[in-house]
Amino acid sequence: MSDDDDRLRRLLGGDETAWLVERVHRRLEQGRPLSGTVTLTQASAAQRRAVELLLGRRAGSGGSVSVSLDDVDRMLRTSGVAPEGLREAVVRLRGPVRDLAVESATRAAAWQRAFAELDALVGRRPELSGWRSWLESTGLVRRLAPAAEDARPLLDRLTAVLDRLPSPGIPIGRLASETCGDAHALDEGRPLATLALSAARALGGRLYANDGGADARRAAWAAVGVHLDDLSSLVLCLGLPGDHHTPMGRVLKAAADAGEPCVLTLRQLRRHESPLTAGLVRVCENPVVVAAAADELGPSCPPLVCTGGRPSTAVWRLLDLLSSGGAAFTYHGDFDWGGVAIASAVYERFGFRPWRFDVSAYEAAPSSAPLTGRPCATPWDPELARAMARRAVRVEEELVIPDLLADLASAM
Repeated sequence: MSDDDDRLRRLLGGDETAWLVERVHRRLEQGRPLSGTVTLTQASAAQRRAVELLLGRRAGSGGSVSVSLDDVDRMLRTSGVAPEGLREAVVRLRGPVRDLAVESATRAAAWQRAFAELDALVGRRPELSGWRSWLESTGLVRRLAPAAEDARPLLDRLTAVLDRLPSPGIPIGRLASETCGDAHALDEGRPLATLALSAARALGGRLYANDGGADARRAAWAAVGVHLDDLSSLVLCLGLPGDHHTPMGRVLKAAADAGEPCVLTLRQLRRHESPLTAGLVRVCENPVVVAAAADELGPSCPPLVCTGGRPSTAVWRLLDLLSSGGAAFTYHGDFDWGGVAIASAVYERFGFRPWRFDVSAYEAAPSSAPLTGRPCATPWDPELARAMARRAVRVEEELVIPDLLADLASAM
């Protein structure tokens, strides 16, 4: 150790001046200038004597002691103990100084790169923008993958999954295998599954955070066309004609003859390979319509299928079987932006005639409930979207059930 190092340690390297060195070190890390005064409240007698030795003068009286950083810097330079001043002295005592601003900028850039693919997708999918803000505000990604280098592959896989949603119908294991190269990547409890499920909830109009157990998880995935198994994806129908020679046909026939609603599983629908012949099929959004039709019309109810909100894989499969059998569709749903989005998905895939689901029906329906959400197009009646944006009220399907039942009765 040189004489200058020994002198420096005697002046600033002891326990009594450690507080001063720490304050200067913190300023250096933060990129702040080494000027002005620092104060130690409730200074001990030993700390006061150390400051007096450092500055070569009395440090005043009272419970606190103040030190001019400019004076210390000048003394270190002129004495030759640290020719480059206070910064040099602290580096010699404590080692290299971190640049926190640079480190912060580097971390921010790394996280920006980690989110780049996902943010590009969200830019193309504005319906995910609220969910993306929720991710940022909750810090969920950083809790699941604290380092940006770990988060980037996770978020890239998440982007690949979301790029396939909503799906017309796919098992979750196959979705995981095709997007991530790992059939178990979306298994419950995995970080990717946690993020993907929150996004599925966003796409399905649900709360982003986990809001229930296994049933809620199945419903959230089903709303975007992903099924966890062949028994959890369901569709509700009434009055669909069956047959005597297939298992599902016999189920449908028994339900239709009894005038009772029928719940079909995806397993049943996948095992039924022949088209279903039903003529004109009415499609509604809410199960309460099916229940009312069964109560009012019973076995006389014409074919009616319920999407139950956003169509599940089972709903799509049933509509596919009906379409391949030559069925035509007429559709009714909630007059809100969520209902319009569901109708648009059905219209894009099969087409339909509106069933009291056009601008005249909307304007005639009484309602004062505020319309919220993101507007979307109504390609079966472009004027409907403009009327909804202008009137800004929602009309739930339950409010017009008497009219829907009258239509079903007149078709008997």
